[in-house]
Amino acid sequence: MSLADRIETLTIDQLGHRGDGVATLDGAAVYVPYALAGETVRARIEDGRAELLEVVEPSPERQAPACRHFGSCGGCALQHLAAEPYLAFKRDLVVEALKARGLDTPVAATTPIAPGTRRRAVLSAVRTGKGVALGYHALKSHQVVHISECPVLVPEIVAALPRLSRLAAIAAPRRGALRMTVLAADNGLDIHLTDTAKLTDDLRQQLVRHTLEADHARLAIDDETILETRPPVLDMAGTKALPVPGGFTQASAAAESGLFSAIAPALARTKRVTELFSGIGTFTLRIAREHAVEAFEGDAAAVDALRTTARHGSGLKPIAAERRDLFRRPLMARELKKAEAVVFDPPRAGAKDQATALASSNVPTVVAVSCNPATLARDVRLLVDGGYRLTTVQPVDQFLWSPHIEVVATLTKG
Repeated sequence: MSLADRIETLTIDQLGHRGDGVATLDGAAVYVPYALAGETVRARIEDGRAELLEVVEPSPERQAPACRHFGSCGGCALQHLAAEPYLAFKRDLVVEALKARGLDTPVAATTPIAPGTRRRAVLSAVRTGKGVALGYHALKSHQVVHISECPVLVPEIVAALPRLSRLAAIAAPRRGALRMTVLAADNGLDIHLTDTAKLTDDLRQQLVRHTLEADHARLAIDDETILETRPPVLDMAGTKALPVPGGFTQASAAAESGLFSAIAPALARTKRVTELFSGIGTFTLRIAREHAVEAFEGDAAAVDALRTTARHGSGLKPIAAERRDLFRRPLMARELKKAEAVVFDPPRAGAKDQATALASSNVPTVVAVSCNPATLARDVRLLVDGGYRLTTVQPVDQFLWSPHIEVVATLTKG
């Protein structure tokens, strides 16, 4: 029977992996955003999706959301869930992903991360009849919800939202959405734009003036730096790292520290560490406080940034940074014969071929870091099938109030 455009009273059975409430109607699952397990709700249903109209009987785990935009902005899914069950939900995401691969290793309690600590935001901007809307997309929509606050972000980005809106008004195309990546570096905002209006000389001059007036550290569009008033830097365990315009950084400095706290114990008895997907040195620079590091990364700009940081850093063990596409050319077992420990932190898609190569090696310790429990579990399964033993699993709540979780898994062989 089709669940087409009808209003129903539903009992929510559980939370789905995207943070939606899940109910059953006519034998089919119905997903209700912003509903919690155990609640009775009224919802408008269309094609198996639902719009929450009313919470008839709320869960005792429901709390008031922290942001006025919650429910219209699609940036957060779980602000309405109390802290303890929220952290348990995040842990369960990891538990279930591992179980789906036949892995039943104990999973530690989720390391919490406080609001107001996310230093990196990816915003969208579109022109409207009233000017420019800058913010996040509404749930399951291309509509951009203009934000005036965001309790997830660091205060430096929140305070800059009016200035960022003016920047968007200068750079946004007539049609389509501008993409704006904002990183709160230690010495100012590092801003990267894509999908802008055509970059004419006049637009370039406007952007330069705005960057100077707003005192941003750097503004870049695609592969071009428009203006750098000072090189943006990020403190990584006492070393000043250089971010790449629009490049990857851990979203929260607190989460970055929490992740390394889970990595470090596995490296305690090693002198040399091989790091795969090293980026600009998020973990490399911390590891190098105690261990020599061979770092491999496919992005040329990230490798150059890490080399520069390593040359100018102090109190570091030797760092050898090499550019290598680990998806096309994973490090093979014969290249890992002398490796004492490997740390790898691939993108969300995971590193199936690299995990397969690691599985056939005799590296004593492997530490896998991932923002995707499903691909982590797949890669860990490959390692376990190759003779590794999964010893610890630590979730870290890097992505506050979202259905995403960061994980560190440690494996040993021999």
